[in-house]
Amino acid sequence: MSPRKILIIDDEDDIREVAALSLESVAGWEVVVASSGAQGVARAIEHKPDAILLDVMMPGMDGPTTFRELRKNPATATIPVLLLTAKVQSNDQRRFADLGVEAVLFKPFDPLTLSRQIAGILGWN
Repeated sequence: MSPRKILIIDDEDDIREVAALSLESVAGWEVVVASSGAQGVARAIEHKPDAILLDVMMPGMDGPTTFRELRKNPATATIPVLLLTAKVQSNDQRRFADLGVEAVLFKPFDPLTLSRQIAGILGWN
């Protein structure tokens, strides 16, 4: 079976690099990255990832807007999306959960357990 493919959409270079390195080295997954919502939607259509790790706060098209764009397109509508956020207020969490994402993960995340967290949420064993 081929390795899982994850798309990371985040405007912060270090977050993309740490998450990508973590998922590639710890889990052996293939990682595609995008630095903006618009680029992320295009990469999702092009690469058809198994899941998307999506930052909430980005300039231009933020995470929730990017998520809605992904859901509008038949090519990306069913890809599981996990939000990545530094916001931990419960009303924000509820708002994110109401979007219909698989889960909300918090920054800073532990690079050693990130892939296990994602796999657990998505039922990849």
